[in-house]
Amino acid sequence: MRSLIKIVPLGVLLALALSGCRQDMHDQPRFKPLAKSDFYGDLRSARPPVEGTIARGQLHEDSYFYTGKFGNNPGDYMPFPVTDDVLARGRERFNIYCAPCHSRLGDGNGMIVQRGFRAPPSYHTERLRKAPLGYFFDVMTNGFGAMPEYASQIPPRDRWTIVAYIRALQLSQGAAMSDVPTGQKVPSEAPAFRGEPGSGATLPELQSSSEDEKGPAKGEDAK
Repeated sequence: MRSLIKIVPLGVLLALALSGCRQDMHDQPRFKPLAKSDFYGDLRSARPPVEGTIARGQLHEDSYFYTGKFGNNPGDYMPFPVTDDVLARGRERFNIYCAPCHSRLGDGNGMIVQRGFRAPPSYHTERLRKAPLGYFFDVMTNGFGAMPEYASQIPPRDRWTIVAYIRALQLSQGAAMSDVPTGQKVPSEAPAFRGEPGSGATLPELQSSSEDEKGPAKGEDAK
């Protein structure tokens, strides 16, 4: 009993001490989202950002890099040097996002077009051969006709790498011998790969031609 009498006053003292603790961080004044506030003249508790505020990573000082335009006119140069790595990246992104409609040759006969989707124009038409580079970037960014915008899926730099690869595709289909640098060897005929449309080569044909080049197998007499 005596021990109980000692514990009760201690519990009372502890309760009084805790009741004196401030709960400002737990119960601080706050507004519910879009709640009314009499403090501001427009009665809105949610305040707009300070004028001139820019989100982190959204400064976009180089407007050409993000739009492909000077004012309302598309530009005709790459905003960074075109290297082998840039073209390789452009080819990869093109084959992922563009080839289903435009085909890997850029002739507008992609797989979903063969399934009935509206065909886009070929990159190898005179109009698109002469189109400035910024035009392709703008179309990818904002869409055009039946083509949706791809800005939400492809970052700006990747869009530019695709632009570089599109121009390379155009040059590959319309190049002349005079465009080949001096000393650069050019194959007289493109190699026929197995399964390539229009190659006319089949697997047995390729195997037999390969065996002919290697010569007879071991243990066989040359005929």
